[in-house]
Amino acid sequence: MSPQDSGHEGVSSELEQILTDTNSSPIKRFRSATWVELKLLFYLAAPAVIVYLLNSVVSMSTQIFCGHLGTLQLAAVSLGNTGIQVFAYGLMLGMGSAVETLCGQAYGAHKYEMLGVYLQKSTVLLMATGIPLTLIYVFCKPILILFGEPSDIATAAELFVFGLIPQIFAYAANFPIQKFMQAQSIIAPSAYISLAGLILHLLLTWVALYKLNWGLLGAALILSFSWWFMVLAQFVYIVTSKRCKHTWKGFSWQAFTGLWSFFKLSLASAVMLCLETWYFEVLVLIAGLLKNAEVALDALSICLTISVWVFMISVGFNAAASVRVSNELGAGHPKSAAFSVIVLTSSSFIIAAIAAIIVLVFRDVISYGFTEGEVVAKAVSELTPYLAITLILNGVQPVLSGVAVGCGWQAFVAYVNVGCYYFIGVPLGAILGFVFDLGAKGIWSGMIGGTFLQTIILLWVTYRTDWDKEVEIAKNRLNAWEEKEEPLLDK
Repeated sequence: MSPQDSGHEGVSSELEQILTDTNSSPIKRFRSATWVELKLLFYLAAPAVIVYLLNSVVSMSTQIFCGHLGTLQLAAVSLGNTGIQVFAYGLMLGMGSAVETLCGQAYGAHKYEMLGVYLQKSTVLLMATGIPLTLIYVFCKPILILFGEPSDIATAAELFVFGLIPQIFAYAANFPIQKFMQAQSIIAPSAYISLAGLILHLLLTWVALYKLNWGLLGAALILSFSWWFMVLAQFVYIVTSKRCKHTWKGFSWQAFTGLWSFFKLSLASAVMLCLETWYFEVLVLIAGLLKNAEVALDALSICLTISVWVFMISVGFNAAASVRVSNELGAGHPKSAAFSVIVLTSSSFIIAAIAAIIVLVFRDVISYGFTEGEVVAKAVSELTPYLAITLILNGVQPVLSGVAVGCGWQAFVAYVNVGCYYFIGVPLGAILGFVFDLGAKGIWSGMIGGTFLQTIILLWVTYRTDWDKEVEIAKNRLNAWEEKEEPLLDK
């Protein structure tokens, strides 16, 4: 069976037929289309949410294990994870979204042979990018001290970060593979692999820390190993699965051609998503300059870990938005693309609002899952309202970013992110935190202001989008890339 005969493709066509049926009443069309879109949404988003949640829990579990070793270890791991590792994560995820745009639109246009080449091009570029990133990991201690972090925390964080170096290259392979599979609506296998990886990770981390006493370095090496396990398992699935036989034709020398053009598209994608991913990393770095930095870092790391965990749900919707929009634009279905955006954004917002309410209800006890300190628990409780607002904003913003990736708007959104995050959010947070002496609350308030402004801008741009024009842009983009590949195809 070819990919175009799949159930997902058939339901997508059904949605377009419903939306263009002028014989039915608008209310009936809306109800029918909503039901069809919700089936597609949860077919895509549910496994994607599971994948990102499980991947997040893999890293979070390491932080929890190390947190029970002491507050210094918790601060070191949170600084290593949020202050250094997120840098690589954001860059690799951002560059990988170029695959998301091209593969999604190519799959919707039934140009299946192009997907495997895009996957390989992206992996080559990301692996090369991992080499200079390694230098940041090697010299992380002086970098952290330069940013004003306490010497004892920076020293402990350095040990942990050294063990994360292999994880850089796992990211370089993982994100292109995930985007390649997502573009074809193949997400459930990644969920099963992520579950197996989490179970293996928990077992190995417990042995390394509590039986072998390997400390922070051992915990980090186990984390790197777990990520490589998931990468290799997904690649084996691609090579052996019949579902990828039309899109994976084996390794090709084309992966090393036209890299400069692909790099420029990847760079625009990276700038867009890196600015988002690094935004709250800046919050942690600034918090390290506050009085009683250890407590501030511990409280913020717990809140941000919870935020990231809930954020993974929105990232699942982000993946669904990218797949739905790019597939529909590639297939020439403008009405379906527009309707998908409405259903996705509404669904993600409702779930985020529920999560925010739960966090507020349990504000006084949520920290005890990470550490036993009462001082930290009180600090976390005071920050919980800011966490709740962040969760609600994160219920909308990632979906809109997924729409941007599906349409190929990465360069435009990068400019929006620079202005809202780094010219408004960060300076405002620094002023409130230090000049007005509001501490972590002030820093976080400024960051929320930047996120709110960015979300409003993306909502307005999405609302004003001409979806018929976006279909033409997608068609022209694919034709241009196909012309670049055509001379290289085997005859």
